[in-house]
Amino acid sequence: MGGYAPRSTSSGECHASRRVATLAAQLVGLKVDIIVATAVPAIRAAKEATRTIPIIMAVVVDPVATGLVANLARPGGNITGLSSMAPEVTGKQLEMLKEVVPTASLVAVLWNPTNAGNAPQVRRAQDAAGALGVRLQPLEARGPSEIDSAFARMTSEQASAVIVLVDAMLLDHRTQIADLTARRRLPAVYGLSDHAEASGLMAYGPNRLAIVRRADTYVDKILKGAKPGD
Repeated sequence: MGGYAPRSTSSGECHASRRVATLAAQLVGLKVDIIVATAVPAIRAAKEATRTIPIIMAVVVDPVATGLVANLARPGGNITGLSSMAPEVTGKQLEMLKEVVPTASLVAVLWNPTNAGNAPQVRRAQDAAGALGVRLQPLEARGPSEIDSAFARMTSEQASAVIVLVDAMLLDHRTQIADLTARRRLPAVYGLSDHAEASGLMAYGPNRLAIVRRADTYVDKILKGAKPGD
């Protein structure tokens, strides 16, 4: 996967990272009982800020691959919670695109290299691509301008369809992505239903809001004495 290593981070990304770290430190300073965090950067910042306050993670793509926990059965340490298991369903998403476009030979993959959870999704898509007889075109996007350029490349290289991976930035710009797929007549599949609700073609994956709500059950268990590492 050497070809999918993130490039150097931008000043905006560094500022956002420092901001998240500052917020995590403030929560630790307030001596809160539990920290609930979504997305890898926030969870990692909380993990670096404390080794004792329980941390509940919600909507993290792959907590093991991203180094947040040791394993799913017994995470160890002070972190527990829920995973969307997005890499596990990427192959199914590719199968769905192949059913919609049986003649597809080149499928674009829109992903954010600054998200540690995206590389495992790309790998799973590559594993599935060979069996389905398609080639993948991984295209990086760190922000809205790179989304535009990625779709321009899809068109120039005649991609038949596109998979949009689970990522907070891509989710934030879901309307832009849906508009681009419509204008360029590209069938698309997404890992979150929010994209389909924003006029995307179809989605296959867990319900993001339902996962966040289920984090409450972990808060309840820990407040009653359960250990996050167990």
